[in-house]
Amino acid sequence: MNIPCILIPVLVGLICGILGYLLGKMNSKNDDSLALSLQADLDACKANTRNLNARITTLEADLAAAKANPAPQSFAGTAPTVIPFNSELAVTVLGKKIKENDLKVVEGIGPKIEALFNDAGIKTWYDLSQASTEKLQSILDAGGENYAIHNPSTWARQALMAYQGKWQELKDWQDSLLGGKE
Repeated sequence: MNIPCILIPVLVGLICGILGYLLGKMNSKNDDSLALSLQADLDACKANTRNLNARITTLEADLAAAKANPAPQSFAGTAPTVIPFNSELAVTVLGKKIKENDLKVVEGIGPKIEALFNDAGIKTWYDLSQASTEKLQSILDAGGENYAIHNPSTWARQALMAYQGKWQELKDWQDSLLGGKE
């Protein structure tokens, strides 16, 4: 018998077996990383679902409160003093031209947040002054991550000052704020 005729198929079989084993090991590692990636995606989806459910609960509570108390409440329980809009006084104090009910006069609100609030029905300084911080935050949260990072805790009070024409008081307070936050 010829030894190379037996040795060559045995060596080819051995090499194929080793390559098959190594490829199988590499493929199983990919399956493990795929499983980990899918588990991470599932965990992220579950966290997002919890956040959305919490937001729904908050909005349902806001809706129930609005239905229970349909009359608008003024900020801090006092009726605001309405002063006709005086653009000249606003320009003098703030140093820039202001249009009536321009929400961007509130420190921390830019054009995109103003558009987000307008879409939610908050179109005037008075509307903004009557909105709760929770409502404003829920609108921001619904707008996405880029909006959710903002803190609207001072926006209603700033809007009330603008609505009342208290431009100097508004400017002095805004000078002490940092990006609309105390």
